[in-house]
Amino acid sequence: MTDLSIILVNWNCLNFTEQCIGSICATTHDVDYEVIVVDNASADAPCRVLVEKFPWMKLVLSEQNIGFGRANNLGVRHSTGRNLLFLNPDTLVLKDALLRMLTDLRARPKAGAIGCRLFNPDGTLQTTCVQPIPTIFNQIFALDWLQRRWPSLQLWGKQALYYNGPDTVHQVDAVSGAAILVRREVFEEVGGFNPEYFMYTEEIDLCYAIRRAGWSVMHSSEAKVIHFGGQSSKKCEDGFDDVTMRDSICRFFRRTRGSSYAGLYRICLILSSICRLITVACVWPFAAMFKQPSKRIYLTRVFRKWLKIARWGAGWENSIHRSPKAGPSSATPAEY
Repeated sequence: MTDLSIILVNWNCLNFTEQCIGSICATTHDVDYEVIVVDNASADAPCRVLVEKFPWMKLVLSEQNIGFGRANNLGVRHSTGRNLLFLNPDTLVLKDALLRMLTDLRARPKAGAIGCRLFNPDGTLQTTCVQPIPTIFNQIFALDWLQRRWPSLQLWGKQALYYNGPDTVHQVDAVSGAAILVRREVFEEVGGFNPEYFMYTEEIDLCYAIRRAGWSVMHSSEAKVIHFGGQSSKKCEDGFDDVTMRDSICRFFRRTRGSSYAGLYRICLILSSICRLITVACVWPFAAMFKQPSKRIYLTRVFRKWLKIARWGAGWENSIHRSPKAGPSSATPAEY
């Protein structure tokens, strides 16, 4: 049994996956690890080229796109590590990030999972690397300008990102699924990623289950990873991200708080969408008056986004809970 199994789920982002594995090789030393790549029925190129470049890695092929969480579960079944690192393929590991995460996790017997700091390619911090457990309130009021004005407000659950003291590891509600390290025993105890989610919120659900099982979820500020973000979902049709994210949150509410709470979330989301649509409609004439094409393009995208979300909330937009290329709920893997 190895110390660490690193699982990457690839869907039409082969170049990013190759770069990610390269960064693991270049930065991860003094760790007994293995890499498992689960290909979710990609169409762009055969992942077998990865085996040619990294013959020591494991490649698991799924005949259908079974989603992020289920693909990770599939990867776990082909792994041997005492600890499981779920790493997005559109990431680059910096310095000794994985060793740091592993060391910090081992040093805390009650910690079931740990995340790291995620950075944009320009070096700016991705504040989504630490997240609160969703509520209607923190979802409806998660406005960018509010979070920029009061970034350490308890409502956002991101206090660990702005701590200035000597401690480098803090307990949090949840961490991003772009890079999350979980003890294998804990992962198996909570049943792995919930297969109800196609993408989005599955890491929140996992962290929620870990905390309910009596373990803690931690964030390590010394472990750093670059995350390009959304390289697979960018290939989906317009509105896929916006609707799927809300649909997944609604599923989380239904599972953890009941149908009434999930229904209330939909109603609040509709009202919030209407407010945003009215605001955009009021601003539009001024952008047209002053001949600002870039502003009009931006406003058009915002309007379409919130119109689609409002339609989904009202039940007029079909739930895009599975990718347009997703197949049946089962998959036949082949390991190379």
